[in-house]
Amino acid sequence: MKRSRHTPQQIIRKLRDAERLLGEGKTIAEASKEPGISEQTFHRWRNQYGGMKAADAKRLKELEKENRSLKAIVADQALEVRALKEISRGNW
Repeated sequence: MKRSRHTPQQIIRKLRDAERLLGEGKTIAEASKEPGISEQTFHRWRNQYGGMKAADAKRLKELEKENRSLKAIVADQALEVRALKEISRGNW
């Protein structure tokens, strides 16, 4: 079964809908099923995106993407430095 990815805006909207239903007295199971998510997904999203606005969530995703690319750059540089040290020792 193909999993669908939700945008941060969709996640925030679904969380707001579920929170509204919880406020109306529904259980967590009922509140999470109406927007079409599981209880586990509701709890995970609530921990990650709770209290955020859509713009904040979008910025968070952008920062995570930038962080991944910076980590890759650092790893490449570390590998290059290690290779140059090996070459300078004459172990090539």
